[in-house]
Amino acid sequence: KRFEDLVEKDFWKGDRIFRVLPGFVSQFGINGDPTVQSFWRSQSMADDPVRVSNARGTVVFATSGKNTRTTQMFVNTNQKGNSFLDNQGFSPVGEVISGMDVVDRFYSGYGEGAPSGKGPNQGLIQAKGNAYLETAYPKLSYFSSVNFK
Repeated sequence: KRFEDLVEKDFWKGDRIFRVLPGFVSQFGINGDPTVQSFWRSQSMADDPVRVSNARGTVVFATSGKNTRTTQMFVNTNQKGNSFLDNQGFSPVGEVISGMDVVDRFYSGYGEGAPSGKGPNQGLIQAKGNAYLETAYPKLSYFSSVNFK
């Protein structure tokens, strides 16, 4: 339901894929408008049970602990899947049916986010949105539109 709601509200339009770690995940889901993001950031959801494994191409809500999922998501890109995430409570909610070749081409040159790497700082994305990303990380891939079928 949450994914559908976000699609209907055009949440993903212009959304940057801010964390691309080849062979692991491509992460997105912080809205480019800090005002929009601040509303959704407080709308956490209860966890879903893990019913399918984190195979390549599965789409998963990111979490920072029990019942903390909001809008951040990732696509599993490991050829063999990321089954170790199953026991950590990461529950796939969808799957990329076609277009994994596109996901594999998301810009990955910035690497892991700050402070561990040279990629975008999620706190600054939350606070400054796309204004921060377009200036400091102009090569990031982004969604021009998203549809739900």
